[in-house]
Amino acid sequence: MHNSRHLLTRYAWLSIAAAIATIALKSYAYWLTNSVGLLSDALESLINLVAAIIALAALTLAAKPADEDHSYGHDKIEYFSSGAEGVMILLAAVSIAYTAWERLQNPLLIQQLDLGLIISCIATLINLIVAKILISAGKKYHSITLEADGRHLLTDVWTTVGIVAGIGALAILQWLGYEGWEILDPIIAMLVAVNILWAGISLIRRAFAGLMDVSLDKNELDIIKRILDSYVQQQGIEYHELRTRYSGSKRFLSVHILVPGDWTVQKGHDLLELIESELSHQFDRIDIDTHLEPVEDIASWQH
Repeated sequence: MHNSRHLLTRYAWLSIAAAIATIALKSYAYWLTNSVGLLSDALESLINLVAAIIALAALTLAAKPADEDHSYGHDKIEYFSSGAEGVMILLAAVSIAYTAWERLQNPLLIQQLDLGLIISCIATLINLIVAKILISAGKKYHSITLEADGRHLLTDVWTTVGIVAGIGALAILQWLGYEGWEILDPIIAMLVAVNILWAGISLIRRAFAGLMDVSLDKNELDIIKRILDSYVQQQGIEYHELRTRYSGSKRFLSVHILVPGDWTVQKGHDLLELIESELSHQFDRIDIDTHLEPVEDIASWQH
């Protein structure tokens, strides 16, 4: 399992390579056009690079096995990575908004929009392909870091689509001979800032939820309860104190199983083994802690 987790760093390197390529392309597009909208796009790609480097560091640490000081492993570092990426996105939004506001006060002539837009489209295609790969890998390996990085890139894709559409309209207006529409460029950049601001807030909220040990989602809890309820019906047992949480890509579950007091220790142990085995087959990374108690003892219910 740790080897497979270690392989996830390859996706982080892919994200870094994509960020470097798109920074170069979008910066060149800005240099050609002098468009603050394209500048905002290039700044977001710079944030993508920082986020990808943070993701690489987080995935490298998360892949380390549990040790004496971290007996539950290092998976939770992924939430810090996601939170840091969210903060980076917020900083990018503020920077873009500030630059757009200055350009709004002093509009400049936009040049060579056709070539600049073509270059931006190439950069966007790179981001789209890499985003799809990262999101797919994040879901497959249950890595919030990869999924967050992929969704960040996907946000960048839609941002660029909006910028290209807006600046494309500006290019058409210029080609038709209409002047004075340069103000459209900083307005587009402002909308970009609002869009990525929301994306940053969403990532930070998700990171906080993980750090606060949020329970597994409803679908996963329903699976767990369905399995436990089947044993209640078949074996005549009870259960309570069901607790779950995420730690990065790993799930943790604890539950108290109450059985008849005249059962042997071996019989109770065998039942717990069956329950844990069935639960483990439903989730690829889960740490299960079961506690056996006599159902007749009042103390068993006083938690």
